[in-house]
Amino acid sequence: MAKFVTAREAAKLIPDGATVGLAGMGLSGWPEEIAVAIAENYKETGHPRGLTLKQGSAMGDWKERGVTRLGIEGLVTRWSGAHVGSAFALNELAVQNKLQCHCLPQGVIVNLWREIAAGRPGLITKVGLGTFVDPRIEGGKMNSVTTDNLVELITFQGEEYLFYKSFKLDVALLRGTIADENGNISFAHESIINEGLAVATAAKNSGGIVIVQVEYVANAGTLNPKEVKIPGVLVDYVVQATSKDACWQTEGVYFEPAFSGQIKKPLSAIEKLPLNERKLIARRCAMEVRKGDLVNLGVGMSSDVANIIAEEGYSDYITMSTESGMIGGVPASLPNFGSAYNPEAIIDHGSAFDLINGGGLDITILGLGECDQYGNVNVSKFGKKLIGPGGFIDITQSTNKVVFCGTFTGKSKLAVGDGKLTIVEEGTVKKFVDNVQQITFSGKYARPDQEVLYVTERCVFKLINGKMTIIEVAPGVSIEKDILPYMGFAPEIAPDVKEMDSALFCEKWGKLGESLDG
Repeated sequence: MAKFVTAREAAKLIPDGATVGLAGMGLSGWPEEIAVAIAENYKETGHPRGLTLKQGSAMGDWKERGVTRLGIEGLVTRWSGAHVGSAFALNELAVQNKLQCHCLPQGVIVNLWREIAAGRPGLITKVGLGTFVDPRIEGGKMNSVTTDNLVELITFQGEEYLFYKSFKLDVALLRGTIADENGNISFAHESIINEGLAVATAAKNSGGIVIVQVEYVANAGTLNPKEVKIPGVLVDYVVQATSKDACWQTEGVYFEPAFSGQIKKPLSAIEKLPLNERKLIARRCAMEVRKGDLVNLGVGMSSDVANIIAEEGYSDYITMSTESGMIGGVPASLPNFGSAYNPEAIIDHGSAFDLINGGGLDITILGLGECDQYGNVNVSKFGKKLIGPGGFIDITQSTNKVVFCGTFTGKSKLAVGDGKLTIVEEGTVKKFVDNVQQITFSGKYARPDQEVLYVTERCVFKLINGKMTIIEVAPGVSIEKDILPYMGFAPEIAPDVKEMDSALFCEKWGKLGESLDG
């Protein structure tokens, strides 16, 4: 039976040198009060120290809350995650080479927990081949001090695969909404059914301990057994939070019942996007979706596509999803990414990636940081800025139709309206470069049956026979004057270049239905 302890008592249970596993996304699943206690205990006593931290998604609010709480020199010495951008303090230690830092594909991380739980040696997959995770390139290492090899290239039945090694997990540090007196954990107000069960099982079967923070405590036997996401037999310690600030559902809200299924919110209540280059790009991306598609939307600009589809009145014709496990409804943008308004189903994180990696998506729409002549895309590392791939690698390697989106240059000033694009001031950051700094998507490794598009406000590129090819140009834009001079390479230009529909550049669009039928 689980023991109920304070956050400070829980912090003292973590031994020096422990490998600690986390589960969640944003602030969902994040045990903020326990993390604060760990940091305070370390400052006071020097313990626990030398921790190895393992996480999947970005965890935190990009400010003070989240994994960044543990960013104190000596507290964490090894850090591995799919997304490390939101943990500023830890990130700075990685930039300064004061800890080892690996970034691996999100789907690999969340499903490796199940391999560890089952006592298997690791995960074999093609996910990551040809990207910076491939040991022939960088092996997922994000700084020069990182020497541990977490990924191996192997040959199985005559084909190349990557082997991600299992490891012993000493502590699972998790969060739910409700614990009963026996330690059974409900996720009633969590917007995401994360990988917490797999992490808890991995820790328990490794001989480690499981600590869960909750907001509420219920009498034993009062939880609906179908709502128990982590059974009490796996839970050693429960911490009931003393403040709501430690229990936010997402980065942006304490509690939105439309995210966790308590209510269905009228879609008219979702704020419409203002007409600008972001909305224009999202509209053009939406034109690639077809009725009946299962669509995955990424973070940032790509998540705006959900708002466009809702605004145009076609949410019922398309099933939108996110890699966190949201199926249906309208995926939320930052600061609530990973959640969805009115989801039809919420599945666990690992199962969501089973669906993705098995080829279950029809189309994915994702952001574009920088792109090169080979169609490679980088979203994971920019100079000293360490971010990581999130689910980008899993999704782009497994989906037949991939649409990348972003502005053509960074920090440009643009005007959208009256059926055209006006470049008010040219951007100072070149996004289409000779070679990307880090390969998060490999154009060379793209499957022959994949359709790959790159949508910007000025033009649309398509990867044709391994070459970046301009297939559409915005009204009011000149290829020779407004595009080619601001690229680090010379793209191919399709002989039948089309002009982007001028209606995309108007306040009211109303033409999405024309493209949905193909």
